[in-house]
Amino acid sequence: MKITDAEKKALKGRGYIMTRDGEHFVGRIITEDGVLTSEELMVAAEAAKKFGSGAVAMTSRMTVEVQGLTYETIEPFDQFLKERGLYTGGTGARVRPIVACKGTVCVHGLIDTQALARELHEKFYKGWYDVKLPHKFKIGIGGCPNNCVKPSLNDFGIMGQRMPEYDSKDCHGCGRCLASERCPVHAAHMENGVMEIDRTLCTSCGKCIDNCVFHTVSEKKAGYAVFVGGLWGKRQRMGNRLPEIYTKEEVFQLVEKAILLYREQGWTGERFGAFIDRIGPDNFIAQLTSDEVLARKQSILDAPLLQRGESR
Repeated sequence: MKITDAEKKALKGRGYIMTRDGEHFVGRIITEDGVLTSEELMVAAEAAKKFGSGAVAMTSRMTVEVQGLTYETIEPFDQFLKERGLYTGGTGARVRPIVACKGTVCVHGLIDTQALARELHEKFYKGWYDVKLPHKFKIGIGGCPNNCVKPSLNDFGIMGQRMPEYDSKDCHGCGRCLASERCPVHAAHMENGVMEIDRTLCTSCGKCIDNCVFHTVSEKKAGYAVFVGGLWGKRQRMGNRLPEIYTKEEVFQLVEKAILLYREQGWTGERFGAFIDRIGPDNFIAQLTSDEVLARKQSILDAPLLQRGESR
C-alpha cells in the first residue's frame, strides 16, 4: 500500500514513525517518568507480539518503541494500548516527554526526579500538548551533579542541588576530615591543616554536608539548578545556567515562561538554544527571570508562529 507524505506526517505526529525499509513503523509508547509497571511492560510485550515484530526497544529519552508495525496494524495497536491505559506520542514541535534519571531511588539523588517528571508531564506534556512551538522542546531532570541524564544539554534542564554552608574559621583542624574526603571534585580540600571549599569547583552535590564530626558543614540551601538552551544532536550547545537555586514552584514558573518566550520570539524551525543565541543569553535570562511575559500569555498562545526574519 502506498502511503502519502501527508499520511506519514500525520502518523508521525501521533507517535508512529516509518522505518527505513519504507514498509514498517515503530509505535512510540509514552512513559511519564521513565518507569513502567510490570503490568504495563506486559501490555507493551503483548502488543509487540500481536501487532508488530515482537521486538520492543527503549529510546534514549525513556519512551518504548514497538517495532514492526504495518499501516494496517497501527489502528488496532493504538486501540489495544488505549484500552489498557497506555498511549503513543512524543513527536512534533511541542513539549516532548520528560526525561528523568533514577534519582528517586539512586544513592546520589538529591531530589525525587520521577515524581517531578510526572508533575511536569501532566502540566506541560499533556497540558500544553496542542501548543505548537517553533521546534521540539525537551526537558531533562538530573537528580544530582553526576549529570547522568545531561540536564545542561536539554532545552530546559533541571538538576538537584544541596549547597553547603561553611566558614573555614570554624574548622578544628582535627586531621581527619571526612567532609573533604567525600568531595568528588576536590572542591573541599585541606590547606595548612584547615578545610577550605573552592566555590568555583563546588557542584553543590551535598556530599560534604553533615560529614564533619564537629558539625561545621551544614546545608545552606537545597533545591534545583536550571539550565536553558542546551542542545545535543547534529550541533551541540551547553545550556546557560541560571544564577540561583530554585524551589519546585519557581521551576514550574520558569518552564512556563521559557515556553512562552520561545513561542513569542522564536522562528519556526529554530531550536531553543539557537533562539537564545540570536537574541542574546543575557537578554533572554533577563526576560525569563521577570514575570512580564506572563501578562502576555494569552496573546502569545493566540498569535501565529514567527517565520524566519520576522519579529514582534
